[in-house]
Amino acid sequence: MSGVGLTLDGKVALVSGGSRGIGAETVRLFVQAGAQVAFSYKQARQQAEALVAECGGPDRCVALQQDLATSADGRVLVAGALKAFGRLDALVANHGIWEPKDAPIATMEDAQWRRTLGVNLDSVFGMVQASVAHMIGQRVDWDGVRGHIVLISSTAGQRGEANHADYAVTKGALISLTKSLSSELAPQGIRVNCVAPGWVETDMSAATLEELGRKIRSGIPVGRAASAREIAGPVFFLCTPLAGFISGEVLNVNGGAVLVG
Repeated sequence: MSGVGLTLDGKVALVSGGSRGIGAETVRLFVQAGAQVAFSYKQARQQAEALVAECGGPDRCVALQQDLATSADGRVLVAGALKAFGRLDALVANHGIWEPKDAPIATMEDAQWRRTLGVNLDSVFGMVQASVAHMIGQRVDWDGVRGHIVLISSTAGQRGEANHADYAVTKGALISLTKSLSSELAPQGIRVNCVAPGWVETDMSAATLEELGRKIRSGIPVGRAASAREIAGPVFFLCTPLAGFISGEVLNVNGGAVLVG
């Protein structure tokens, strides 16, 4: 009996925030499955260039330096991916910001609120809008799928997060966006799903995990934070033919934390 193959030969994926952490692991999985991948980065040029080289060079993988703070930024990124590879079969909206310093709602500054919404939500809207406009014109696969979109939410988007209302609001909005887009786009052959991680060992969370690691782990039934690859795996799966009948799903990948918080 032959093994199960999750090949994406001939497909093109775009991963935002792909130079490090969850994004980089997602890029690696797509390339290993045979896809060509474009990914964005903001400042981590060295890591981005190293990842491109690791993944086989510009014929297989390209890094696009792009600020993602507005809807226009999101549309520019998609245009760059299309210019590089000519089509788009999977969009993974992975980028985002989370301010590690507590900001009670009574004193949260307007600038932080607007910055978080701009990066975590407005730019995602632009990326999705441009991606859908392209995917609708593509030929459907044998299973009737034209493209996949995976949005990265969080446990905070489902149960809130005290002193981080800006972040929780954006991640909750992505869950609502997933459900709205699924209803709208599934009949047109575009599958839209969401992955909701909890605590993950990444650069963004490193300082907080170092300071509050014991307390954080006590709230996770499996007793630890996830590795980046443990989030990237489910993201990748949702863009494969095995996930062709999954639409509008919020896939919790948080060690059971969302059930006990």
